[in-house]
Amino acid sequence: MPANKNALIRYKTIDNCLRNRYRRWTIDDLVEACSDALYDCEGISKGVSLRTVQNDLQIMRSDKLGYNAPIEVYDHKYYRYADTEYSITNMPLSQGDFEVMQEAVDLLRQLEDFDQFVEISDVVSRLQDKLSITQKRRKPIIHFDSVPNLRGLRLLSPLYNYIAHKQTLRISYQSFSARKPVEYVLFPYLLKEFRNRWFLFGSKAKDLVLYNLALDRIQSIEPCDVPFRENPQFDASHFFDDVIGVSKNIGNRPIFISFWANAEQSQYIKTKPIHPSQQLVSTNPADHSCIFSIRVITNFEMYSVFMSYGPGIRILSPRFVVTFMRDKMREAADMYDQETNDFCKARSDTRMQQSAAK
Repeated sequence: MPANKNALIRYKTIDNCLRNRYRRWTIDDLVEACSDALYDCEGISKGVSLRTVQNDLQIMRSDKLGYNAPIEVYDHKYYRYADTEYSITNMPLSQGDFEVMQEAVDLLRQLEDFDQFVEISDVVSRLQDKLSITQKRRKPIIHFDSVPNLRGLRLLSPLYNYIAHKQTLRISYQSFSARKPVEYVLFPYLLKEFRNRWFLFGSKAKDLVLYNLALDRIQSIEPCDVPFRENPQFDASHFFDDVIGVSKNIGNRPIFISFWANAEQSQYIKTKPIHPSQQLVSTNPADHSCIFSIRVITNFEMYSVFMSYGPGIRILSPRFVVTFMRDKMREAADMYDQETNDFCKARSDTRMQQSAAK
């Protein structure tokens, strides 16, 4: 079981005492030192019992926390380290310890866009320096997709605080299709990331209609004095259970979508489902293709995922999803056909011009 904070304070205090060779330390002296340290660090005034410090000494001597401290008793009542150079703070990290801590640092680095984690960021930086000193620096072995200069990231921290404090916002927002910004008075509820873009979910103050706003399209935000209201129909914990991506309105109902995948794509889809609701319906033993089903809201992101598989996937039902996918795939094919025709025509014109020049 990991040591708690108070225990770690006691261990460090005992360590400092036993390293001080200019004083002779009895068990009562160690009890007093630990009591003073807990009072100074945590404001705990009830003191530490003799039994607690005796247990601490046994734990420090043992391998439970990896200390194996060489604590000895001399003259029948005084405590010290048999090794004058020993300290629990000088313990070298094992390779396993180093790797675990390095991965923890890599994971915590992903929170740096939030001001709320500034203190953690500082601690992580110091830990990173310590690890670099302790072990030879190695190349990272975990990498996360990120777009560090993505417009809108500067809004993450203020929006986090506004949501936490239930602060109504006045937002100027301009979508890609709009010619000028639109102003919303919004009750903010949730920040969600999808494919390296961040979205703000909230209800319009006038009618509680749910909106999701891409942070990179927000022109400005400011708090306003309209009383904050929750939307009883928006449950942030389960709102996205039946959706791929972020596009969903309150009241949308999921449908079953059946699709065929060839043998190659089936292997990927089995190991990385398109959606948590995915079910394997059947497998064709002849060509190892499969039929799957998912239960989701139909939206742009869902279609994008299916189209990313190209000819490796074919929608079987419902009919309107089949029609949409067929039309979009035909548009894409027509575009490439036109590009080929244009290229051939341009090449032919060039050859004619060259012939005429001769």
